[in-house]
This record gives sequence, structure tokens and C-alpha cells, in this order.
Amino acid sequence: MWTCKNLWKKLVPLARSSSTLCRQNARGVLFNNERRLPLVPQAHMSSGTPGSGGDNNLYYLLVGATCVGGGFYAYRTIKGDKERYQERINEIASRPNKVVPEQPITEAPGEQAAETPQEIAPVTEDAPVETPEVTPIVEEVSPEVSAVEQEDPPTTPEAEIARESVVEPAPEESVGTPDADPVVKSEPTPVAGSLPAETAELQTTTETESAAEPATVAPAEVPASTPVEFPSHAPYLLIGGGTASFAAARSIRARDPGARVLIITDEPDLPYMRPPLSKELWFSDDPSVVDTLRFKQWNGKERSIYFQPPSFYVSPQDLEKVENGGVAVLTGKKVVHMDVRGNKVTLSDDTEISYDKCLIATGGIPRNLQVIERAGEEVTKRTTLFRKVEDFKALDKVSRDTKSITIIGGGFLGSELACALGRRSADSDLEVIQMFPEKGNMGKVLPEYLSNWTTAKVKSEGVAVITEALVKAVSFKDGKVEIKLKDGRVVKTDHIVAAVGLEPSVELAKSAGLEVDSDFGGFRVNAELQARSNIWVAGDAACFYDIRLGRRRVEHHDHAVVSGRLAGENMTGANKPYWHQSMFWSDLGPDVGYEAIGIVDSSLPTVGVFAKATAKDTPKAATEKSGTGIRSESETEGTASSPVASSTPEPPPVPEQKDNYGKGVIFYLRDKVVVGIILWNVFNRMPVARKIIKDGEEHADLNEVAKLFNIHDD
Repeated sequence: MWTCKNLWKKLVPLARSSSTLCRQNARGVLFNNERRLPLVPQAHMSSGTPGSGGDNNLYYLLVGATCVGGGFYAYRTIKGDKERYQERINEIASRPNKVVPEQPITEAPGEQAAETPQEIAPVTEDAPVETPEVTPIVEEVSPEVSAVEQEDPPTTPEAEIARESVVEPAPEESVGTPDADPVVKSEPTPVAGSLPAETAELQTTTETESAAEPATVAPAEVPASTPVEFPSHAPYLLIGGGTASFAAARSIRARDPGARVLIITDEPDLPYMRPPLSKELWFSDDPSVVDTLRFKQWNGKERSIYFQPPSFYVSPQDLEKVENGGVAVLTGKKVVHMDVRGNKVTLSDDTEISYDKCLIATGGIPRNLQVIERAGEEVTKRTTLFRKVEDFKALDKVSRDTKSITIIGGGFLGSELACALGRRSADSDLEVIQMFPEKGNMGKVLPEYLSNWTTAKVKSEGVAVITEALVKAVSFKDGKVEIKLKDGRVVKTDHIVAAVGLEPSVELAKSAGLEVDSDFGGFRVNAELQARSNIWVAGDAACFYDIRLGRRRVEHHDHAVVSGRLAGENMTGANKPYWHQSMFWSDLGPDVGYEAIGIVDSSLPTVGVFAKATAKDTPKAATEKSGTGIRSESETEGTASSPVASSTPEPPPVPEQKDNYGKGVIFYLRDKVVVGIILWNVFNRMPVARKIIKDGEEHADLNEVAKLFNIHDD
């Protein structure tokens, strides 16, 4: 090629002079003789003397040789590239055959325990049974092979080689994978026996464990490993398996009936509601409630904590095959990295899944006290951070096997658990203690007089309440957990429940480059709950801007439902802003409950209007009337366009009934404007409260506003 280039440089002047002479001769003949241009003899094409045509022949010969040489060089180069590419493919395809024989099929129990978490991850309910041993080498596949993998369906020989280079089954493979549906396989998971993809076994367990659990056979008896299959691409990827994810999935399917939605959760359960874990489940008379996770609502109706039975969902490996799409749940998997530019996520077993649109609904992680974390292993083993189904099951067992339980925390969760365990202690010798730094239960939310009344109510349930208690140290001595307070008091107990708040789960923010709010925590999102162009956030992890109350982050069931539903709509192109005022509720048993909306902070000025309660002013009566135990399911759909005030005569401003707060309304003010409302034993009036906050007006007499809630009606 270098020779051809030098030769071409020598021929350029000759070619230029020849063409110039031809143009000059043609112009002269045309203008001087005013007749048609005659054909120029070939001998005159030369720049030399007339008749010297040999130079032209040499010119043609050299140009032709140059073209032939260049074409031959290009052919040899392309052919060599193809040969090197084929050699690379063959080398990659042959690697598993070299690695697999070195891996023993059975391992000793000691070696099995030393495996990584990816290798012992529980198999999902829909995983088909296969016996190949898999050695994923996706990271070593060339870009050309990756491009071939993503084609649908691959039919060329190169595509077949690319597929074999990713996963090479062992010779004893008994169940194959269709060629037209490429999937990504995770790390091998030990399984005993045969587990069908979709069986009636999940239904017979009454929805207790929605994902298949690891087999109980000893590791040494496991003959082979079973890989878990799931799609390599999901049009809609939802990270987190809680209320917000489920609400988003249903919203997506409602607007896009053929949508394929994949939910990834690190829990072993299908999506479920969390409120019953600290409420109704503890008051069930069914001894098998821990296994069934079915409970009776205050209205007497029975239901499960799971939003839908297993039959509602599509198995992950079938998500790409089903004709009309569906919702699949990949349980026991954790997303550890997000590539927002490449639109893909990485799981804890290094498997990658690409997506078109993604929702982050990772919720939060229960906080713990530093003194407990530093106390050592013995204290940690005797401490429960209450959040998930397994936490409910563990605490239920502890309450039956121990003599004393101490709950640290006086908020919603701590007070609910204290009342639940206190009522259970009436039928046993269980001692229940609750301690918190405030002066009364829910002291950060309720005004002091109502907080004191609530504390008396909790004590009446059989709970020993210790107020203004700051934990200084925790230790384990003589078979007991010893809690030392800063004022010198010492509490000895068998078990601790730490209910001191929730930390939003934002581990993905660093890899995804998403902004975390420094004041409230959580991912900062815009009015449409977007963090990036194709990434949305909903639920506890979302820090959103409220047009009335400013930037906020809410940790309640109703917010998870509404924000998840709106995020799902926006993922399908709705572009709706989030303006909803979420509510939350708390029940101290079936007789006392309240619903709240907006900013409810005891440090704000409050105005309370109360009335005498009747038999219908209880959570039990309210659910009997509405027909639902999860009150936000009905309240979030309600509207209040023109509330009608009661015709009852105006009551006195503040009832003189001291410690008898039967039912009432508490208004929270900021700059003389109502920013929060608590309905104390007043139910089915949340749309009215929502409208008052939305209007954002000053009210000269809140007693008149209280009439809108009809609290004086019998």
C-alpha cells in the first residue's frame, strides 16, 4: 500500500497536465472555428510531443494497478478481521468447558457456609427447575457479542455463538431454554428436589411466603445447582416491593394494558401492606395468624396483608412471553447499582437488567440507637427493628417465649406496639415497658394535654410507661439486657424493640447521580415525582415539593398509595403534578384512633375543639361503616367541594371536660393559617380537612370551621 501511495504522488502531475492540455485544445477549436468539436486523437492526450502515446498507456497501466492493489489490500484486511473475530468467539465459547470440570458438584457443609450471599440466595417462586452448572462470563464478551444478544430473535450463526458464550450448560442439562427468548441467568442457587414454576403450593400456604424459600436439605446432599431465570430487559422496572411499587404497577397496567412490569424486591414476600403488622394482626384470635397473615379488620371482615394472591402475578421468566404483558415480582434480589446513562441496573449477584423507565420505591430502613449498636452481639440478638413480615413473626415469638419486652420510642409505631403487647400481657405474665424522651406518648405530634391523655390510655392497656427517658448505655448482664438512663434509672428486660424512626433508603443515589435532600433525606424530585428524565421516585424515599406546605417527605401508607399511583401514571406519559395532601392514621386498639393530614407538629400553635364521644366514634365503628380496614383506600378517592356545616347550636370554644377527650378536631397553625389537622375519633371527614389545607386561608374562628366536621352530631 505504501508503494502504491508513492507511485500515485508521481503520477499526479502527469494527470493534471494531460487534463489541462485537453481542456485548452477543446476551447480553442470551439471558439476559433465556430463549429462542433471534433474528436481528439488519442496521441494528443499526452503532454509530450505529438505521437508519443506510450505515456498514456503507461498512465492507464499504473492507475489500474493502483486500484487493483488497493482493492486486494482491503480484501485481505477485512478477511483477516473476520478470522480474528471468529477466533475470539471460539475462544470465549470454549472457556466454560475448561472451567466447569474444576468445580465440584457437591460441597462439604463447611464450604457451603463460606459461599457468597449470591450463591445461597433463595429461589423465586417462578423459577423453573434446571440442573445445569452455570459460569457467567458476561463481563468478558465483546461489544459485538453484546449487540448480538440484544437482537430479538437471534437467528444467525454469530447469534447462536454469542448465546453459547454467555451460558454454557453442563452435559447433564435436562431442561432447555427456548432460543427465541434469551434470558440472563443469575448465580447458581442450591435446591433440593423439584420445584414447579407455578404450583398450588403457594396458595395452600395462604399467602404466608410469596417466594420459594431455600430447601432444608443439607448442602452435601444437593446434587446440582438451579439457576434463577428472569428477563434481561423490562420496559417498566420498579425497584422495591412495597405499597408504592404495587400502586405504580396497577396504575401502569390501567393506562397501558399490555405493559410488562418487573418489580424487584430484596424481601422474600410479594407486595403487602405494612399497617396491619403493628395493628390488627396483634388483636387476632387465630393462633395461626403468624403463618396465614390473615386478620380480621375492626369491622369483622377477614383479609390478607398481601395486596393480591400469587395467581395475580406473572412468573419473571414468562414476562417476555405472555401475550398481554403483566406484573412479575423478582423476590430476594437487591439492586446495588444504577447506570442511568445505559438505562440498566445491577443486582447483588452482578446480574444486569436494562429498562426503558424506572421507579425507585425503596422505602426506608429502621433506625437504631448507637448505644445499642455498640453494646455487642448479645444485645443485638435481643433487639428487634420492626419493619417487615419477618420482624412481626420474630416479635410474636419473643412475646410468647420471654418475660419482659421494652419498647424504646413513643411515636406511632412504638405506641401501637405497646398497646398491642400490653393487651396480650393481660392473658400472660409478660411485662411490657415503653420508654421515650418526651413527656407523653406521641409528644412530637399531639399537643401536651392530648399526649398526656394518650399516655394514660396506654397505661390502662397494661404498659409500664417511662417518660423523659434518655438512654445512656445498654449492656447484657446475668442473662438480662440492662438499660441505663441518663438520670440514673436502670431497666432490666429480656428483649428490646427499637421504634425510633425510619431512615430513607438512598443507597442508589451515588451510583445513579441522583440528588438527596440534606434536610429531610430522600431523593429530591420535581412536581411530577421525577428525579431524572426516565426515573421516578415514590413512597417514603421521595422528597417532594408541596405547593402549600413546602418541601416534605412523608412516611405513611396513604402517601405511598397516592404517590405510587401518580408515578405510574406519569411513567406512561400523564405528566401530572403531585398536589395531593396525604393522610395517615394510628389506632391504639379498636377503641381509640385518629386520622391526620398536613404538618402535625406539637411545636406549632394548636386549637382543639372537642365533644363527647358516642359508641360510633371508634375505629371499629368507623370501619364497620366504611367497609374497609385500610381507611386511606376510601379516603384518597373522596372530595369535598362544598362541605355542609352542622345545624347544631354553636358549642363553647373549649369544652370544660379536662381529661375526657372523646372526639374532636385539632388545628395546627403557621402564620395564622391551618397547615395540619388531626381528627380525634372522627372518621370519614378527611376530604373536608384536605380542602381546608388546600385553600390556605386564615380563619378568625376555628370553632366555626370545626362545625364542618359535624363533631357535635349524635
